[in-house]
Amino acid sequence: MNENGKKKREWVKTAAIVFLSVMLLLTFFSNTIMNYSLPEVATQYVQSGTITAKIRGSGVVESGDPYNVEVKESRKVASVAVKAGDTVQKGDVLLYLEDEESEELKTAREALDAAKKAYDTALLSAELTSTDIHEANTGVSTETYRQQITAAQNAVTAAENAVKAAQGEVDEAQAKVNELEQWKGALELQISITPENNADVTAETKARDEAKAAYAAAEELHIAAKEAYDTAAADEKKADEARKANDSKIVNISGQIDNLNPSESDYAEKKAKLEEELKNAQDAKPGLEQVYSTAQADAAQKQAALDEAKAALDEAQAALDKAQATLDAKIASGSTDAIKANLQNQLNAVSAELYHAKNAVTEKTAEVERQKALLAERQEKLTDLASKIGRVAGLEEAQKAIDDAQAKVDELTAKAVNATITAPISGTVTQLNVTAGKNTDASTPVAVLQPEGKGYTLSFSVTNEQARRLSVGDVADLVNAWYYDDVTVTLANIKPDTTDPGKKKLLTFDVTGSVTAGQTLNISVGQKSANYDYIVPNSAIREDNNGKFILIVESKQGPLSTRYIASRVDVEVLASDDTQSAVSAALYGYEFVITTSTKPVEAGKQVRLSNNN
Repeated sequence: MNENGKKKREWVKTAAIVFLSVMLLLTFFSNTIMNYSLPEVATQYVQSGTITAKIRGSGVVESGDPYNVEVKESRKVASVAVKAGDTVQKGDVLLYLEDEESEELKTAREALDAAKKAYDTALLSAELTSTDIHEANTGVSTETYRQQITAAQNAVTAAENAVKAAQGEVDEAQAKVNELEQWKGALELQISITPENNADVTAETKARDEAKAAYAAAEELHIAAKEAYDTAAADEKKADEARKANDSKIVNISGQIDNLNPSESDYAEKKAKLEEELKNAQDAKPGLEQVYSTAQADAAQKQAALDEAKAALDEAQAALDKAQATLDAKIASGSTDAIKANLQNQLNAVSAELYHAKNAVTEKTAEVERQKALLAERQEKLTDLASKIGRVAGLEEAQKAIDDAQAKVDELTAKAVNATITAPISGTVTQLNVTAGKNTDASTPVAVLQPEGKGYTLSFSVTNEQARRLSVGDVADLVNAWYYDDVTVTLANIKPDTTDPGKKKLLTFDVTGSVTAGQTLNISVGQKSANYDYIVPNSAIREDNNGKFILIVESKQGPLSTRYIASRVDVEVLASDDTQSAVSAALYGYEFVITTSTKPVEAGKQVRLSNNN
């Protein structure tokens, strides 16, 4: 019994020792066990260095100015004499066609038959005469009629102008008659109201005439004074403009001197030249001021003379008005027999002139009627000619339709046998769209040629951000450039990409050298190398809804070991190449940045470093 109890106690003691040993091992190796469950990450130092930001893309080489070889009729191809990539000369055979009528030839024959029927229908018109038909068949009548119509139109126009001219003369003559009749009536009224007494107006008439002479003399003096003043005022204005221009020049040159940059290599030369110009302008200033003062004084003197002449003219006008009023008052008080006889003589003369004027109205009115009759006659002739040419032209148009349709049939018939399609230019065959046994299509070129001497183009899309780093004229580098030792690719155009104009740009390059249309080229183009403070591997850059970021490893010392925590740092990518990117971020420059991991890594989580770190 005691032996069994003793064995039982030893077993419990052994189990307790084993348990405590296991717990002790787990305590000491817990971190090691946990580490094996953490994501294993590879890291690399953030460093400074150089980035060459290149934009890469690929595109298909296309002809810069392709020439489409077209066949306007549907024909079956017997054989193709060339293949894509062949170089051909102008006139070389590209295709041989089967000997057969094309659909276009059949259509042309139908059009010819229709034109002949239309001509026969036109012959049955009741308005046509045998003469019309003969003249239409000769092919010369229409042109003759056109010449006759042109002459008739000119004759009508001349007749219309003659009618207008004759009517104008009638109106002018009638206006003269109306004027004379008014004058005659006024003279008759004056004679009827003239009193039969005598009044001597000799003295008053003499005084009036003398006043007229004085006014005329004063007017001449006023005109001369006005001309003298205008000349002096113009001289004053020119002198004022000259001195003001010189003052502006002085200010301008002074400003230029003040704005000169002493650091420029030609500063002294520019300053000396400007100072010389300034001195010349300043030296000229007193003379210009003197000329202006003299011109101003002369203008003032001429103004005074003009005012004096105007006053004399006004005084002479007043004297003339007074003398005329005195004469009119004396005449109103009575008339002499001589005045009455003078009025009668004027009346006789006006009556004779009125008689001749009325005869002129009658003659010119008759001329108007004659010209109107001639105009009507010429208009009628023009109408007849227009009607006849319309009838004959209808036949001619029908005959021309037959001739055109026949020519088309003849042309297509000639092509129906032994027909070939030749190269219209010298160049390289870049595309063939037909094969033997197939029909040509008028809407699709049978072949496309690259003309001799014409270059090629290549295009691909990039983002707007990438396009901003490029300029027209940039020369691109070719990937595998050793294979294209004589090929040059130059950026020729940057424009919005029609597939996404808000976000993308289409780059178009000119390509020269040993390339062919349809060939794919991989190129890179962009900025020169630049130095940056923070460079990380491209694999380290991550992105989420908040933007781009990197994860760096931060160490924290624990009671038994060091723990490594992933920490997020937001970045802005400044430039990139194939393997690295330059970034702007809150970094010191010696951080470990996570490049790869065996499991997804989140910021704030613990990670373990790979053995290569």
